[in-house]
Amino acid sequence: MSHVESQAGEETLLTSLKRAASVLKEADVRFALAGGFAAYARGAAISTHDVDFVLREQDVDAAVAALTAAGMRYQEAPEDWLAKVYDDDRLIDLIFRPSGRPVDEGLLARAEELPVAAVNMPVLPADDLMVMRLLAFTETACDFSDFLHVCRALREQVDWPKVAKETAHSPYAYAFLTLLHRLDVIEGDFL
Repeated sequence: MSHVESQAGEETLLTSLKRAASVLKEADVRFALAGGFAAYARGAAISTHDVDFVLREQDVDAAVAALTAAGMRYQEAPEDWLAKVYDDDRLIDLIFRPSGRPVDEGLLARAEELPVAAVNMPVLPADDLMVMRLLAFTETACDFSDFLHVCRALREQVDWPKVAKETAHSPYAYAFLTLLHRLDVIEGDFL
């Protein structure tokens, strides 16, 4: 894929993100932007192939109804922790249990209203983005390279001791945090 094609793909994803966020806000569905676009909203480079929103499990049906009424297409997901909606061929994940942790009111309340491509929407804090991503690392999904640039970009916004404490049960999170420490991305003796 050329640089121009990549930029065009990012622009169409941004259009879908703005459209979906506007629909969810209009339908009074509580949500927050997560994933790569949340990192982008907080200062990281765009590096994503889909749009990720977090919401409570009890709000998924209302979100899907609002998005499909706006012309998007629901597709049943084999995973039991998210719902998938497509805006043309662009994937929008509605995540209600990231890494086995249910989205609750506390997580949504921590989201900050930020402009994302000229549309204000709730965006997860950097701490929560880090915890979610670190807990997603597993034996079969532990490619750290895609997340290094995000950590570098957001490092000053993250309470690293808090992230280390919340992810302490994961050997993959520990390995990644150790790598960040050895690369001088983060400092401290909290590991």
